[in-house]
Amino acid sequence: MTIFFIGFFAFLFIFTQSSVCAGIYDKKGYIKTKGAFIGLIPVFGVFYALHLPSKKQIFKGTLKSVIGFKEILMKLLTFFELSVALVAVLFPIIYLIGSSFTNIDSFSTLLWPSKELFTLTNYQKLFSDTNFPIWYKNTLIIAVLNTILGVIFITGAGYVFARFKFKGKKAGLMTILVLQVFPSFMGLIAMFTLFQVFGLLGKPTWLTILYVGGSIPGNIWLIKGYLSQIPKDLDESAMLDGASKAQIFFKIILPLSVPILSFVAVGQFMAPWMDYMLPKYLLDVQLAGQTGTDLVSKQWTLAVGLFSLISDNTPEFTKFAAGALIVAVPITILYMVFQRYLIEGIMAGATKG
Repeated sequence: MTIFFIGFFAFLFIFTQSSVCAGIYDKKGYIKTKGAFIGLIPVFGVFYALHLPSKKQIFKGTLKSVIGFKEILMKLLTFFELSVALVAVLFPIIYLIGSSFTNIDSFSTLLWPSKELFTLTNYQKLFSDTNFPIWYKNTLIIAVLNTILGVIFITGAGYVFARFKFKGKKAGLMTILVLQVFPSFMGLIAMFTLFQVFGLLGKPTWLTILYVGGSIPGNIWLIKGYLSQIPKDLDESAMLDGASKAQIFFKIILPLSVPILSFVAVGQFMAPWMDYMLPKYLLDVQLAGQTGTDLVSKQWTLAVGLFSLISDNTPEFTKFAAGALIVAVPITILYMVFQRYLIEGIMAGATKG
């Protein structure tokens, strides 16, 4: 623990110094990034930056805005807050990764396994002793269908509400808004009854109906608000040039809506991976003619399957950690790939409409 605190405050000091050096370089007319790198050298970095000849005229008190007590204190507090947030985010991730490589079943007391406890057995058992590949396939199919169908229905409905005038438009939008107030679990009994009547219990793919239907109300307002900001003059100009409604939609509206559509698509894709209540209620069902729990477990999604590893009488936490890590890696990559569009989509949804 002592080593951790020493490292923490050393990290805090070095990055504060780096920020100060970057400011000095900027005030003296040098490249700010170079100053930040020089500032990573303890003590010497600031000393070198202060004695560096200036490339431009510096008025009295200019450097004080960078090396003044209040300015340095604010930088220290800022980096302290960021460092605490970083530790809070990274600690569970590192612990999860370490637990997945630990050769025990119970909770690990180590942040990272020792050489004697390091193993890949948890990953091997995850694929050999459980139906993890089937859970993954079920969830992936639902996620892909939910993304495709959800984006199609939501975009189409949002486009109609944003670009057309018709009777009942305002009432329809208000009805959709009110529907968001009621949580989805209020309809679990109705969903179970409908799935039972139509023989859909224990069939993972059909959960797509509920995911798509549940995502439409909120996302329609999001898409509608974004599309309303696209000038209608573009539609009128295209129509004067002979473009049809379909051509306007596919060649003008859709390309301009990539940020918000990407945001909605990623949200649709993520929903099945994180949902536990709905698949547990509708898929963890012993159907007529089924014998044994193995057939029932083949109906599960990842959330239900992974939770079963830690909810039994003999919980396998390290195997659960291995499964959680396998699920987290592709999702993290997805977020990184679409990061730019996600940020634009969030900003658009927060300020438009």
